[in-house]
Amino acid sequence: MAVRANWKGYLKLSLVSGAVALYPAASSSSRVRFNTLNRETGNRVRRQFVDAETGDPVESEDQVKGYQIGKGSYVVVEEEELEAIRLESTHTIDVESFVPRGEVDMRYLDAPYYIAPDKVAQEAFAVIRDSMREKEMAGLGRVVISRREHMMLLEPLDKGLLGTTLRFPYEVRDEKPYFEDFPDVKLPAEMRELAAHIVEKKAGHFDPSTFEDRYENAVIQLVKSKQTGKPIEPPKAPQPSNVINLMDALRKSIGSERAEGRSRAAASKPSSKSTARRKAAGAAKRSAPARKRTLKKAS
Repeated sequence: MAVRANWKGYLKLSLVSGAVALYPAASSSSRVRFNTLNRETGNRVRRQFVDAETGDPVESEDQVKGYQIGKGSYVVVEEEELEAIRLESTHTIDVESFVPRGEVDMRYLDAPYYIAPDKVAQEAFAVIRDSMREKEMAGLGRVVISRREHMMLLEPLDKGLLGTTLRFPYEVRDEKPYFEDFPDVKLPAEMRELAAHIVEKKAGHFDPSTFEDRYENAVIQLVKSKQTGKPIEPPKAPQPSNVINLMDALRKSIGSERAEGRSRAAASKPSSKSTARRKAAGAAKRSAPARKRTLKKAS
């Protein structure tokens, strides 16, 4: 399947530049989507812009952007005026600086893109990519996507680059108002040890292949059930725990973890019947050559 770039331009580092293309690294197009229908006719409905005062429909050629400066008062901005103020970074990702990747606050990460070079720019692209990989640094640049300028974080990824647009400071809320009323809590040593034990038992590695979109699966099952006319069975809600004491809850959690561990071990352990069958099969294989030799002698 041919992939389609949604941005083409140049990646520039000082005097080194090369043609590149941006491809969205994430997509929600595979999710179940619904159309809005007229309940009476079953036909799809369409949206229409109407004048808020007169109620009359407004065709696309009569629609214009406006910025509200007061009640009922707007500054009208034409498309040509927006085009006239386009920025230099419209067709260039200009790497301005480099930072350690660990210093990047995850709250600022927005949308990921794959960045691949044009065939004639592979050498220049490789120079920029490999220099970041060697120094273990990430680049910071600017790019314009859909007229909006974004800061972009650039990191080596396989043979290409991963570019992640960053939110601006005014888009990220400060955490202090949400946490300032939370007092310092001194926890008993036993409680910390129990919690640490649970963390250790559940420790693993980041593996997105284990992620399951349970709501999406439930929607698909709902649609399939309605197609076939089968009754819809709502999922059973988990039963709430009766444990209200935090220490008891931690102890109960450890107990359930151990029980699950024993169940997994028992499931992976071969049964006595399967073991007997394997032994019988092995004995049959070992005796097969002897039977062949006996038949040869008899003949």
